[in-house]
Amino acid sequence: MPVSPVNDEEPDKIMSDVQSVVHKKLAVITGGAGGMGFATAKILGRDHHVLIVDMNRDRLDAAALELREQGISCDIAVCDISQRDAVDDLARQACELGYVAAVVHSAGISPQMAPAEQILRVNALGTVNIAEAFLAIAEEGFALVNVASNAAYMAPSIIMPTRAYHYASEAAETFVKKVMFRVNLIPKDFYRKGMAYSISKNFVKWYSAASAAKFGEKNCRILSVSPGTFDTAMGRLEEKSGSMEMLKTAALKRPGRPEEIAEVLAFCASSKASYLTGVDVLCDGGVIAGRAVR
Repeated sequence: MPVSPVNDEEPDKIMSDVQSVVHKKLAVITGGAGGMGFATAKILGRDHHVLIVDMNRDRLDAAALELREQGISCDIAVCDISQRDAVDDLARQACELGYVAAVVHSAGISPQMAPAEQILRVNALGTVNIAEAFLAIAEEGFALVNVASNAAYMAPSIIMPTRAYHYASEAAETFVKKVMFRVNLIPKDFYRKGMAYSISKNFVKWYSAASAAKFGEKNCRILSVSPGTFDTAMGRLEEKSGSMEMLKTAALKRPGRPEEIAEVLAFCASSKASYLTGVDVLCDGGVIAGRAVR
């Protein structure tokens, strides 16, 4: 019986393919099952293996299936970012998948989704958890891009409890207590949630700048991006909070598309932005600019 000839190049090709998978850069995307996070996964997935993170396993499975159908290699992780132990487990899982080049932290909740205190715990303390867990395993060139919001710019700075912000990483419960004292001065619950959201995103902006030096000690970067009103499930939910009304005084009188903010997030996370750190990138179609002029 004739024996098929051996292709000497085939083992080398297989080994090369294996090595390319092993050494492929990893991008972790929280909130990666939908909206801005999912759109960002599509872009970073062109030259990264992606780990998409969400609270909902069904959403993750559906998102991962769509990404893989587009030729993007990905894994999923269910994680409650407000729980430090869960975030530490997430960082360990990411390390097992390869070199963690970047984290785009887009997970968060808005005023229509939760009570004021939960908004603080997820948006503010969740950001601290992500930053600390991934800085601990970060290698040179790593970048963390946090998603803030143009809401961080809207409330007068004088009412922002910035003196309490440093407690978020030093004494989390003290942070929550001090900020909620400020929030509870507002009589109506609807407005309390809006204030908690603005403070939480102002904190993300502040924390990203305040942490730049610490990240820089490892030749790593941290920054924030502040979106305005975007056509996502969360954005549509916040129409009840007046998100569309803000567009009346914007330079561009339309909501943004998810892929538009995803391009900004992906660029900030990439090596192309290797000298960009400690800043906030406002991407809101000119809403804040319009308010300043008015």
